[in-house]
Amino acid sequence: MDKELGEVSVVIPCYCCSETIDRAVSSVYVQTIRPHEVILVDDCSPDETLSNLYELQASYPPGWIKIITLGTNSGPGSARNAGWNASTQHYVAFLDADDSWHPQKIEVQLSWMRANPSVSLTGHKCEVLGGTKAHSISPILNPPQWKEVKPAHLLLKNIFQTPTVMVRNDLDFRMIEGKRYSEDYHLWLKTILSGRKGYFIDYPMAYLYKAEYGASGLSGNLWELEKGEIDTFFRLYKDKEIKITQLTKSVAFSLIKYFRRAIIVKLRKATPTANK
Repeated sequence: MDKELGEVSVVIPCYCCSETIDRAVSSVYVQTIRPHEVILVDDCSPDETLSNLYELQASYPPGWIKIITLGTNSGPGSARNAGWNASTQHYVAFLDADDSWHPQKIEVQLSWMRANPSVSLTGHKCEVLGGTKAHSISPILNPPQWKEVKPAHLLLKNIFQTPTVMVRNDLDFRMIEGKRYSEDYHLWLKTILSGRKGYFIDYPMAYLYKAEYGASGLSGNLWELEKGEIDTFFRLYKDKEIKITQLTKSVAFSLIKYFRRAIIVKLRKATPTANK
């Protein structure tokens, strides 16, 4: 019996991801409510990624995977925008090429957003898995209560990690083109500060296979991440979406978090066996 198709477009930015993209797409395909389409956006990968994406496309039902190619490497935010703009469904969910989902993620998130159509943005908790950590998936029987995310809370902490987010497709904001750090956080803040509603569930329905910060890729450069976050706050202030008091508090708290993370990364590198 065919699975129910949900009115969801899944957007996955792809850059040199041949070793992980199969796992990511497979986790989408096995959803208890399968998204209507998956859009893979190749961000001008210099290796064999694009050819591997076409091979992957051929291994799934015709039309389920769409592939978009970018002419220049523009970063994940621009890749997500390209996929979002090409999407056809009522909701858009984001996943990264090196992450994966719980099989009931779409079922839980989509069902709640269907029942609460005034909500523009939802997200949930992530679980970080190490290379040798056992990974068992338990059925989600009674998910905890969804909680509204207020601007004051979101300004102090970005709780919406991108691989957890689902948005209404008619949201009239996008990620800033070419901004490579904190472009997703800027979008979540702009959405909530505009008066649209965002909700969060404290249950892990996405899996990350490397540390949230201090690992490889864009997440590896802590100072660039910090500058990107501070740039986000100043952009919001310039656009008159936050006040000077909010700007000052957000930047100060962000810097405190940065120094704490820098210490954690230094200790992690000093004791590498702790990550095994």
